[in-house]
Amino acid sequence: MTTINQKQEIVQSLGNLDAVQSEKVLEYIKTLLNRRRDEKNDDSRKGEIMKEINRALGQARLWI
Repeated sequence: MTTINQKQEIVQSLGNLDAVQSEKVLEYIKTLLNRRRDEKNDDSRKGEIMKEINRALGQARLWI
């Protein structure tokens, strides 16, 4: 899957969430970013964060 396809999938998934689910995803992303703040911000870290976000969105789809 290409990066563009991943981004499109994330945007579509976010569009399907209700307000409570969207807030949970936003809080999760903030937690990830805060946890990584002290670490070096290289491409591997960004890739790891994207994978975690995709996993969280996959779990959010199960709630819908």
